[in-house]
Formats: sequence, structure tokens, C-alpha cells
Amino acid sequence: MANLKTHVALHVADLHRSVSFYRAMLGTEPVKYKADYAKFDLDNPGLNLALNASDAMVRDRPFRAIETPGTLSHLGIQVDSREAVREAISRFQTAGLITFAEPDTDCCYALQDKVWVTDPDGNRWEIFVVTIADTTPDMNLTTSQDQRACCD
Repeated sequence: MANLKTHVALHVADLHRSVSFYRAMLGTEPVKYKADYAKFDLDNPGLNLALNASDAMVRDRPFRAIETPGTLSHLGIQVDSREAVREAISRFQTAGLITFAEPDTDCCYALQDKVWVTDPDGNRWEIFVVTIADTTPDMNLTTSQDQRACCD
């Protein structure tokens, strides 16, 4: 795997308030902002931070977790090619890990190829590549809709 980026997904109680907080903390605007989802994408440090509204339904997800605000949803590593995802699948299977592959899946308003594994403590990890960055650009919110202060 050549170009890696850490992915952290959090369940949040108030998406707009969380966007305000992370905008201030990270000093940048979200690259994707929907009614139930926001994504911050940083190069330095390499971080893909996803915020999921806790009351949002996770569509067609066999590994759905309890969505308690403030809890970790899952972790991941974003790679730069479908081949890197296939290599991860092979590596996991060789190691005897149980995998769940999702080729061409629409997740987080993006088209992705991914594979899931679960660590011994139950933490879900995904290795994924984004092939289409935004499958619903007509649903984007503007940050001007988020007028509340982050910490009031």
C-alpha cells in the first residue's frame, strides 16, 4: 500500500454542532456535508474524518453497530487503488481473517470498493478506495446553514 490515509468515523448527536467544532479544531471546511453526514479530508496529517448523525439509518449494512452519540463507528485505511483493496483481501484471507468485501458500494455518499475485518476486541476496520467522490452532489449542504457556535 503506497498512499495511505487514516479514516475515523464517529457517531455524533448534533451533526451541525459537530461540524462547527471540527471546522474550528481542524481549521478547514468539510469537503462533504449532507443532512446526516459530514467529511473532513486532511493531507497533513493524512486523515479522513467522517461524522455520522447518530439517528441516521445505515442503509443495507450487515455490520450495523449501536449508534450511541460520542462513540466510534469504525476505523479504516483509505488506499489509492482497487488493486490495494484486492491485496488487502488476499492478505487478510491468507492470515485466516474473516472478511466482508463490498465492491462498487455506495457508502458515505461515495462509490467505493472496500473490505471489512474485525479485530479481536470487536473494532471494525475497513480498507477502501473511493472511485467516485460524491454520488449525490445535489444534496450538499452549505456551511452557511450551520450558524450555531460550536460549543454553546
